[in-house]
Amino acid sequence: MNGGYVGRILRVDLTAGEISEQGLPSEEVLREYLGCYGLGLRLLYDMLPPGYMAADPENPLVFITGPLTGLDLPGNNNVTLVTKNFNTGFTVGRSHSHGIFGINMKKAGYDGMVITGKSEKPVYVCVRDKEVAIRDAAGLWGKDTHETEDLIKEEVGPEASVATIGPTGENLCVGALIANDRNHSFSHCGVGSVMGSKKLKAIAITGSKEIPVANAEGIRDLKKRWVKAMLRPGGRVELGSNQKTKRDEYRKLAAGRGFAGKNFTVNRLMEFGLGFNQHKLISKPCHGCPHACPYDCEIQTGPYKGYVATLSGGSENLEAAGALLGITDPALFVYLADQYDLLGIEASAAGCTIAMAIEAFEKGIVTREDTDGLELGWGDVEVAEKLLRKYAHREGFGNILALGPKRAAEAIGRGATDFAVHIKGSAMNLHDWRTTWSVLLSQIVGSGVSWPASGTDHRDEPDAGYPKLTDPLTHKGKAEEVRKTGIWKTASDCDGLCWSASWTVPGAFDLVAEGISLAAGWRYSREDLIELGERVLQLERSFNIRHGLTPEDDFDVSPRLLEAPRDGRAAGISIEPHIRGMIGEYYRLMGWDEKTGRPWRSTLERSGLGDVAKDLWG
Repeated sequence: MNGGYVGRILRVDLTAGEISEQGLPSEEVLREYLGCYGLGLRLLYDMLPPGYMAADPENPLVFITGPLTGLDLPGNNNVTLVTKNFNTGFTVGRSHSHGIFGINMKKAGYDGMVITGKSEKPVYVCVRDKEVAIRDAAGLWGKDTHETEDLIKEEVGPEASVATIGPTGENLCVGALIANDRNHSFSHCGVGSVMGSKKLKAIAITGSKEIPVANAEGIRDLKKRWVKAMLRPGGRVELGSNQKTKRDEYRKLAAGRGFAGKNFTVNRLMEFGLGFNQHKLISKPCHGCPHACPYDCEIQTGPYKGYVATLSGGSENLEAAGALLGITDPALFVYLADQYDLLGIEASAAGCTIAMAIEAFEKGIVTREDTDGLELGWGDVEVAEKLLRKYAHREGFGNILALGPKRAAEAIGRGATDFAVHIKGSAMNLHDWRTTWSVLLSQIVGSGVSWPASGTDHRDEPDAGYPKLTDPLTHKGKAEEVRKTGIWKTASDCDGLCWSASWTVPGAFDLVAEGISLAAGWRYSREDLIELGERVLQLERSFNIRHGLTPEDDFDVSPRLLEAPRDGRAAGISIEPHIRGMIGEYYRLMGWDEKTGRPWRSTLERSGLGDVAKDLWG
């Protein structure tokens, strides 16, 4: 290979205690799937036949980088974990993370790592430049993600990247994540519980090898042009722009999309975020990226004064620790959001479940007798933290909460399912998307993995054909918006770069294609990227169908999400009268049978998935 790839995949069988290597697939297969989500999904599809649960030893953890991971480009650190979705139980699980985990993997000599089986006792995997060992982790079991990372680094060296689960993953709770490099995590699809089911506490990777690139001078020139495109006047990205929302104290969002306040009952929770400017934000940017998502926040007021939270991403985690639970003071919800990370749980999964419990208490559906004596109410950070710890450790009432929002509500009964917020039983990307219908539709027709498509009524997406925002509250054209932006988002999930480097950037298709060509020495075009995005979407749907998805599962949406908001820009307007028609239109545009949900044979063959067509149609 000329570059972009290092050529090897590490295999770890925890049942047998065996470590081996395998080569990458052929160049033809790499061109068809690239890496990250595309290549990982193809590997998972081929490895895992129907009939296995997410927690079964046969379900692999497939960590895969892309051809641009580790190269000197903005957002060069994407690594994707593909496995069966623990939260839904029958769809594919996709979770990206950043930091240096993927970069270290490639520098250690591996494009990916596939972990199968189950250890009899807690272990962690240590990788040092192709020196790989399975080590005892009994002393780490039960510890939070930060403490685990610190202890492993004491043992293997400070340069290691450590990905670890917390108590939530150890106890196989819905929504468990895998944290890495302090400010990052594989957050979605309950991947931490898949890892916990294997008794795998952590993975530590150190690498020192050079990552090959076919045209290094071309990559250097491309980086300059790419950053300039990201920082164009009037664009979404400014230097440190991810923290602009916090410094703005959420005033722009408050006046626009609003918040998921008090379990999606108050959109205009105007006091949420006020006072954020009092706290100290310390930027922890990823290499070469002006967006600067990761940051630390030192709390300056209140009972947690002096506490330093290590956070990242947009505002989903803070909204799930704050507005969703009626907690509006940043000094409180920043602290709670960090507890999510320490315990190893996705903020949306925990937040939506706890919010459902609070509303159930408010309605008299559950009482103090059910909640281990706790008085539940909005805005109470101390009670929220107690519920969170019960959830993570499956203690008392927490054993019900650990089922996640939908199943916990079913266990509680008495109408709690009417206000348990979920999609396909899984947590959603945590904002009030009832005000932004293309984003909401994309999550409804997705795999329960968050952000399957960007839509065009939240942000423009010029390369998908939408240079301006569309009407957020009409059903017209939304299925086409989701199809087009879904193809682009899915292709972006395969290249090895963080989505933030491409999202809303004009000409991003061409920049990515040029980057792949320069890295690998291929001739790769924007048309190849479009075909890639469609191919991977069709393969994703096929995996889901084989593992039990039916069309009715695409209508398994919380009634609360189909209600008209009581206030805000969508007050009194509901997507519910249109949702079946929107989903049907999306099926037709994607080339899927409306009765069975399967991609038509011709659809699959057109995408180069003839073998998959035989699996689905015989």
